[in-house]
Parts: sequence; structure tokens; C-alpha cells
Amino acid sequence: MSPEGTAGQPKLPGTMVYTYLGPEGTFTEAALLQVPGAAEAVRIPSTSVTSALEMVRSGHANAAVVPIENSVEGGVSATLDAISVGQPLRILREILVPITFVLAVRPGIELEDIRKVSTHSHAWAQCRNWAELNIPKAEYLPASSTAAAAVGLQDESSGFDAAICAPLVASRLGLNVLARDIGDISDAVTRFILISLPGLLPEPTGADKTTVVIPLPEDRPGALMEILDQFSTRGVNLSRIESRPTGAFLGDYFFSIDADGHVSDARVADALKGLHRVSPELRFLGSYPRADHRRAQVLPHTSDSAFEAADQWLESLING
Repeated sequence: MSPEGTAGQPKLPGTMVYTYLGPEGTFTEAALLQVPGAAEAVRIPSTSVTSALEMVRSGHANAAVVPIENSVEGGVSATLDAISVGQPLRILREILVPITFVLAVRPGIELEDIRKVSTHSHAWAQCRNWAELNIPKAEYLPASSTAAAAVGLQDESSGFDAAICAPLVASRLGLNVLARDIGDISDAVTRFILISLPGLLPEPTGADKTTVVIPLPEDRPGALMEILDQFSTRGVNLSRIESRPTGAFLGDYFFSIDADGHVSDARVADALKGLHRVSPELRFLGSYPRADHRRAQVLPHTSDSAFEAADQWLESLING
């Protein structure tokens, strides 16, 4: 724990300042409110993931909360791309939020009146089957967030009749709710991250996660296997691996990876050293507690004591 109060967070004068993917009432704000002390801190909504991270990089916010993964749609591309380039950042914790959607309308609108519905693309993907059954004539209009769709609904010139959003924002805005729990998968969850400038890492808990971004140094047979081998030979399990285009040219990719364990664990540290030899542009995004508190399975030969014994054995050979 750093002297500022939360591991890795920079110290801004006065009250802690957080930013999040807005507007108010998003699931991201709900995730932020799970962070200890956030309810009493200054909370500033940002219009995009990029702008939220820029507030942190510029020192206008201590930390940001942004979505990174959804149990239905997978990784959030905007976040994966934004944290992989630019000034380095560190993930301090992850937050899991169960996702429940409602269909909200302006007063006087009924289900049969809906011709256009707006929401975020991830929300639409999670409610598409419900929409096809219940509002089959409705056209989908993308929005920057579920809350933005709800806010836009207040303007009759917005061009849509309904919004798929969180119950919280529908209630705050006084919208009529025609249907609740409309998600196609009842136990959908979105994973959010609290991210700040680099600083002291959160202490290891035994139930941790390490996130890295690994550019593929060379497009050749076995290049990806060489990266994965750094983890497998050291007994490090991967809970997520996704490829993303770098944007440099067609076929140029980096890999965003979550590994079980903390960088202070010998097996994880050794894997990262091996990865750095293979891909020197490796970007370390942090080691932090798992939100589900699930401890990593560590085989005896990949334990810290096994690595320490191996180091001592090798030293005895060198020193006679």
C-alpha cells in the first residue's frame, strides 16, 4: 500500500478524483462505486475510454474505471487498444458487475409503437434475441453507452423511440420501463478495471492476476507458440488471450493476456523475463487481486520454493 492511500495511485491535491466511462448511470459508474472511498470522492464522467485514460495520464484524475471484458461479447476493443499504446498505465484492481437491462421509453410510448431502439453495441448483442421476439420491427441505432441512449431518449428529436439501458439510469431520468431483465443470458457479467499511473503494485494475495500486452516480434511459424511456451513451461495459467491489430499494417498484431498470479510470484516473474527476451516491447499492465478471489493452482515444481531451490543449486555449481 502506497502512502497516497491506494497502491499505485498518484497523489492529487485535495479530494481523490476518479473518472469513468459516462455519462452518469452507466454500469461503469456502478463499478466505480464498488471501489472503497469512491462514493465520497469526486467522480467525473468521460465521453470515451480514451478520454478517461487521458485524464489520468494528464494528472486531472487519480484513476479511471473502464470496461475491459464482457462474458458475452468478450474483450472491449476500445479499452484493449487504448491501454496498449501511449504513456504506460497500471491496473490496480478489477471489478465484476452483473448486467441487467431494461427497455425504457418516453411517457406515452408503448411496445407496439417502437420503431427504433438505441443502446451500446455490447448491450444490443446481449438483448438481440429478446428484441427480435418482442420488438421485431425495431431498427437498432448504436450509442456510445447505454446511459447515453437513455439520455438521448429525453430529446424527442433524437430519432429513436426506446433505449436499452441499466435500471439505475432509467430511474434517475424518470423514464417509463416497459420490460425488465431483457438480457438473453441471465447471468451476464462485465469486468471493469481501475487504472492509474505506474506506482507501487498492490500486494500479492495468492489470488491475483497479471495483465500484459505482447507484440508479435515476427510473423513466422511458431512465433505465437514461443510466447505461450514462456507461460506453460513455468506452470502459469492464462485466463484470457486476445489478438488485436496494431494498426501499422494488415497482419500486424499484439496479444493481450491475463495470467494467473502476481509478478512477485517466481513462476510469473520468470515467465515475464522469458517473454521480454522474446518480445522486448512487452508492456506490463499490472498485477492485482482477482475479483472472484480464486487462487491459482500451483504445481509443486512451479512453486516459489522450487524456483529458490533451483537457484541455490545452480549457484552451488558455479561457486563450487
